[in-house]
This record gives sequence, C-alpha cells and structure tokens, in this order.
Amino acid sequence: MDAQTLSKTFRKLAIEAGALIMGVYASDDLGVKAKADESPVTLADELADAHIFAGLQAAFPNVAIVTEEQADTHSEQANTFIIVDPLDGTKEFVHRRGDFTVNIAYVVDEVPVAGVVYAPAKQRLFYTDENGQSVEEFGAHDADQIGEVKPIHVSKPNENALIVVASKSHRDQALEDYIAKYKVADSRAAGSSLKFCLIATGEADIYPRVGRTMEWDTAAGHAVLNGAGGQVVRFDDHTPLTYGKPIFENPFFIAYAGGMKLQKA
Repeated sequence: MDAQTLSKTFRKLAIEAGALIMGVYASDDLGVKAKADESPVTLADELADAHIFAGLQAAFPNVAIVTEEQADTHSEQANTFIIVDPLDGTKEFVHRRGDFTVNIAYVVDEVPVAGVVYAPAKQRLFYTDENGQSVEEFGAHDADQIGEVKPIHVSKPNENALIVVASKSHRDQALEDYIAKYKVADSRAAGSSLKFCLIATGEADIYPRVGRTMEWDTAAGHAVLNGAGGQVVRFDDHTPLTYGKPIFENPFFIAYAGGMKLQKA
C-alpha cells in the first residue's frame, strides 16, 4: 500500500469525521443511545463511522476494515487490516469534556504502522507521515489543505521525576498501586487515545492501563507513539502489544517513552 496515499487519506477522513462530530456536539440533542453492552453510542459515532468506512472502502477496496460501530466487521480476523474508532471517548463527548478523538490505524503483521488521532474539540491533530514519522499538525485542520507540520518525539524520561498520564474515567486502586512503584513528579489525566499522543509529544512519560480496552481504542495512538520513538507493551510480561487478537480485545498494557526501566506488575 502506498504510504503517502494512506497518510493523506487517513488525515482527510479523520478531519471530515471531526467536523461531523462537532456538528452534533454543538447541538442540543447528542442522540445518545445504549449499545448491547450498555455503553453509550451517539449520533456523532454513527455519522463519523459511516463517513470513514465509506471513504476507506473507496480508497482501499482490497483491505479488511474493522470498525467499533459495525459488529459485522469484527469477524475480520486477520493480521493486516485497517481499524477504526470513529469517536473514542464517547463518555467524554456526552459529558462535553472535549477529550474525545477520531482514530484510524493500519495494522500490518499485527503491528500498527500508520495512524491518525484527531481531537477536534481540543484542536489537536497527530498522525504518521509517509515515512512513518509521527507529526502534529497546527492551524485550521482543513481536510484539503495541510497546515504547519512538526515532527514529534518522546522525551528522555527522568526516572526520579516521571510524568504519568492516566484515564479520566478509569482510575482504580490497582492502577494507583502500580503507579506508586515509580517516582512520580506529576500525574495528568486525559481521555481517549490522547494519552498516547501526550507521550509521543514529550508531555508525559508513561501511561499504564489496568482495565479493559479494545484494539480500536489503542491502535491509532499506538501507531503515533511508535512513530515518535515510544513503545507499547503488555502489562504482564512487557512483550510488544500486538493486534488481530480474538474479538480484538487487549490485555492490560503500558505505553511509555522508552529508555526507562519498567516495574513489574
């Protein structure tokens, strides 16, 4: 697959989906419903999903696509595929907290090699370019006109003064106990896949996740972090987190800047 076409298509579709999401966000009725697992889904999820899926099918007709909002795509067991979360952080969206993202990633041989994370309410856009380098784009985020782009890279962690980023919605005692194993100077909260991006830009050092996630929640952020020099590993044995697992469910994991000693679970 042509890497430049991939990067441009992902970027364009994410920005267009972001505009659809923000249209709903500005309305009085978010169209909130409950899915079968009782998690929320909104009109914005559905509009963004339909737009991204159609765009990906048109651009890459021979590539399997897995999207959170279409259960019939979840049987696409493969080790190379595109995976989409059209609105990651639906709870953040419903509570109008702004920490929600559009996520699109390309997985090759179980590894996310390209991705885009767009936070339209935060006006932050991260993606991997045609060379696999992660960048942040500034400006108006016009779907048809690329703005100012700067490469991003993880920081060199100070293990005596680490910056931890964790979920706004999923902090529990098990997570606090693990964080306590490190010398922490600051702890930041962020929703959705933005946590990966904060490590990718050097704004945080480590993001441990002790809780259930699905591959569409993490693949795009994982790709962005990889392209910025970071890593994502399993929580239990510190081996690389892979994709294309049964039902696309992740084990607990740790995303981090690299170059630091991880503590055992």
